[in-house]
Amino acid sequence: MLPLLKTCLAVIAVFTFLAVWNDFMGPLIYLTTPDKATLALGLQFFQGHYGVTLHYLMAVSLIVIAPCLLLFLAARRLFVSGIALVGIKG
Repeated sequence: MLPLLKTCLAVIAVFTFLAVWNDFMGPLIYLTTPDKATLALGLQFFQGHYGVTLHYLMAVSLIVIAPCLLLFLAARRLFVSGIALVGIKG
């Protein structure tokens, strides 16, 4: 049964990683020091009080989203094989 569930487990793993990686409200509520802030909180704090330099903010956003893109590209093969498995009659 586990070979058939490989695609489902990959999808659950990717979605769980993305949910934890992009979590904003949990760390905002629970963390008290900025030393332990997550990257999502760091993006919010990066904006500052006196304005936003958009080119720096976009560069940091690209760095923050890079692990999510790499994870998706690594799991893409499993997604495509899962879609192909659904279409097989038998």
